[in-house]
Amino acid sequence: MRAPRPWGLETFSRRRSNRVHNQVYSLFEDALLTLQTEGYRFGIAAISIIVIYFSYKTVLSVLKRRGADLGLEPHVINALRLVVRVVAIIVSSTAILTIFDLPTDLFVGASALLGAALGFGSSQTINNVVAGFYVLLSQPFKVKDYVKIGDLEGQVEEIAINYTNLYTPTFNLLKVPNTQVMNSRILNLTHDGIIKYTFTIGFSHEFTEEDIMMKVIAPAIKEFCKVSGKDGIRTPEAYLETANRLEKKYLIRLFIPKGEASALYRLQPQLIQLIMRKYDALKNP
Repeated sequence: MRAPRPWGLETFSRRRSNRVHNQVYSLFEDALLTLQTEGYRFGIAAISIIVIYFSYKTVLSVLKRRGADLGLEPHVINALRLVVRVVAIIVSSTAILTIFDLPTDLFVGASALLGAALGFGSSQTINNVVAGFYVLLSQPFKVKDYVKIGDLEGQVEEIAINYTNLYTPTFNLLKVPNTQVMNSRILNLTHDGIIKYTFTIGFSHEFTEEDIMMKVIAPAIKEFCKVSGKDGIRTPEAYLETANRLEKKYLIRLFIPKGEASALYRLQPQLIQLIMRKYDALKNP
């Protein structure tokens, strides 16, 4: 039979075991408290972001509706939307920093690191942002203007921070980087609330200039006006632009209300089709 341990050693062992148990319990309690605190912060942050997001959407909706009621130009509404977007980003960032009690030096360090990353890896993005503000301030065109930017053309739907959105003749939305906009030749075809769109069409020297004008272009325009007149479309104009030894080129000008690019894309092919039908009828009486 084994002799019992001395009383002092047993007491010391028990006290040591209790101390270890208390330390483990304390660590577990601290971890649980930390999880509860961080979970609470994440919950508050998620709720804040959701509230800011829905507030942002609500402000945009009210801005669009009230802007239409007040008769604000689409370009002004676009600029206000851009301001609301920037404010929403700033408010969201500030809310997250405040909720998580992030120190100022950490914020400065992260900003410096982010700035360095942007400087080395995303210089094009920064250039687009700067170019976007330049386009907004210099106003070579406004929202709903019909423009040609280099080899691209379309109706300006939005001037965002990075891109200018064009509604193209293919009925698609094209995002053009603002740096490309700033570095390209810009032709604005919108004047006095009218899109003045010009295109050329050529004919051989088989017929005289009078025959082309009186028997092809004029009848085609007259028939075109019967179809498009109900839309308030002004009568197109036609001129002899140039002539060479191969053909005569005529300039046809359409007048479409500003913001109605879809009508332009629909009516221009109709007019060309009518002109070619009259020309075929002249060749094959």
